Amino acid sequence: MRDVMTKSMARNIFYGGSLFFIIIFLGLSLHSHRYIVTTSTNAETLTESVAHGKRLWEKHACINCHTIMGEGAYFAPELANVTTRWGVADDPDGAFEMLDGWMKAQPSGVEGRRQMPRFDLNPEETRALADFLRWVDSIDAQGWPPNDAG
Repeated sequence: MRDVMTKSMARNIFYGGSLFFIIIFLGLSLHSHRYIVTTSTNAETLTESVAHGKRLWEKHACINCHTIMGEGAYFAPELANVTTRWGVADDPDGAFEMLDGWMKAQPSGVEGRRQMPRFDLNPEETRALADFLRWVDSIDAQGWPPNDAG
């Protein structure tokens, strides 16, 4: 091998290396997309009620205080496993009743505690939000949140 690298050698290494890593990047992107779509999203259980609950989550900007799977603000509790914590992950009516009671009790007025605003959701909206939280809880989050408390 030569002791000096020529311009053409440097160019070939640059283009060859760039092409190699672009192919690796595209392959990993495709793998990630397939994994998310087929393994972790639980897409077959999506219903109109779950989609409506997601729209309510966005409309009321719940992510400004809460997190779901680590995404959002850390002002209020993680909600990825909230229906499991409440013991209603497999009970749609129980999830509705728990969320309805919690939402109606807000703001709690406890001194020194952060206060959740009152959103005055109707029963249909509360049920949709409960369905959305139950659906999020059913996703394979690969061990997230790291503890049961969220």
